[in-house]
Amino acid sequence: MEINRNGSRPSGKGPVEYFTGNVRIDAPFQGSAPARVSGATVTFEPGARTAWHTHPLGQTLIVTSGCGWLQREGGPIEEIRPGDIVWFPPGEKHWHGATPTTAMTHIAIVEQLDGKSADWMEHVSAEQYRRPNAREII
Repeated sequence: MEINRNGSRPSGKGPVEYFTGNVRIDAPFQGSAPARVSGATVTFEPGARTAWHTHPLGQTLIVTSGCGWLQREGGPIEEIRPGDIVWFPPGEKHWHGATPTTAMTHIAIVEQLDGKSADWMEHVSAEQYRRPNAREII
């Protein structure tokens, strides 16, 4: 058994290669072989988001606070809120992050395949990151 105490690991900044805006990554974890699971708590400040990406074995998001948006390739931008659980199947191109006016935090859980948990692609453009006729419900 291993216990990692809250606050025992420093927060990290989301790398600019993979994120737009201010993103904080806390308590990253990774299972020991033969386990393949890894994850972290990720906080997106208003307007922050991931780049487009896929996961070889899929990804689960558990929204813990705030209000966010996500989109899979070819689909509409959808709103996510605390308590929502999102599953992206293996290979599905997508992005996720905060809304333009509200921060959002989620726990992201992935499995690694051959040591890789994500394939990162282009950044989500300002034009892509807008939701026509969107109204946030606070």
